[in-house]
Amino acid sequence: MAIEHAILVSLLEKPGSGYELARRFERSIGYFWTASHQQIYRVLKRMEGDGWVDVRDVPQQGRPDKKEYTVADLGQAVLSSWIHEPIEPESIRHDLAVKIRGAAFDDPAALIHEVERHRRAHTERLAHYLAGEQRDFPGPDEDESAASGPSAASGPPDAGRELQHVVLRGGIAYERMTLAWLDDVLATLHRLAAAR
Repeated sequence: MAIEHAILVSLLEKPGSGYELARRFERSIGYFWTASHQQIYRVLKRMEGDGWVDVRDVPQQGRPDKKEYTVADLGQAVLSSWIHEPIEPESIRHDLAVKIRGAAFDDPAALIHEVERHRRAHTERLAHYLAGEQRDFPGPDEDESAASGPSAASGPPDAGRELQHVVLRGGIAYERMTLAWLDDVLATLHRLAAAR
């Protein structure tokens, strides 16, 4: 995926300024595709030149006008073409896993603090995801209603909302799996350290 595709998806979900896009990358999109503010502005300018996005000046009270970007027809066609192209399953490059294997040739206990640091980071990310889910998808049985389909009272499903939620649930599942693995790694490192 290119940053252009992530920007197109974000703008289709909600038009916005470069600043607003950068905030979205920090809040949600950035957990599966990162980009700096400078990259976003640079790519937006190129996408505007290529006719993928339209821009309009939006007057603001007491502040300079802002540029609001929307997806142009050509941008929609580019995204549609990309969605229909097959992509290869991702290969994982995991530095920590290589370090853990390498610890067999050094002192395994030396990695305990590093693994604990990773565990704290993943715990914080999981908490952030869960807070986002509570904030953005507050229904008590959202998963069940999404799985069972729309009821007559709720109306037709909102594909954008349901697909955002399924991606978030994937992030939550990934963080939970990673934490379980890190707990296993820590237990193994502590056992090996005690046996030395």
